[in-house]
Amino acid sequence: MNRRLIALAAAAFGLTAMPPADAGLFSATGPVIAILGGELFVGEAEGHLSGAGTLSLRSQKMPGLACSGEFISSAALGGSGQLSCSDGTRATFHFKRLTLFRGHGSGSFSRGPMSFSYGLTAEEAAPFLILPDGKKLVHNGTQLTMVDL
Repeated sequence: MNRRLIALAAAAFGLTAMPPADAGLFSATGPVIAILGGELFVGEAEGHLSGAGTLSLRSQKMPGLACSGEFISSAALGGSGQLSCSDGTRATFHFKRLTLFRGHGSGSFSRGPMSFSYGLTAEEAAPFLILPDGKKLVHNGTQLTMVDL
């Protein structure tokens, strides 16, 4: 929480680019919920005050399938990035900020469309996620899963 306050204060005072060595101090990490090619992936994104960031996701259906990528963003233009997965699949995406730490986006994945949210709960993310027909997201007590309606 302190990192978020520091990043917000720095942004308010116009500090827009920090050297990589200081990136940890002026960064924030938040949850990501993504639907890639009809499958649920969860993970986190770390954004830096400069607008650059990284993300890592893992498949809920196949836990050995992991994806990582990078993005760049600005308040005025939103953001874009790329994602590479351990099975060789790839994605490109764009997103819109709702706030400094929350947003949603879409893109193209090797096996189909991509939709995602960051910094939102599953309930808040629902309007932005494109689930396969007949599916819904539920929290089973330990993790978020996609189940039949």
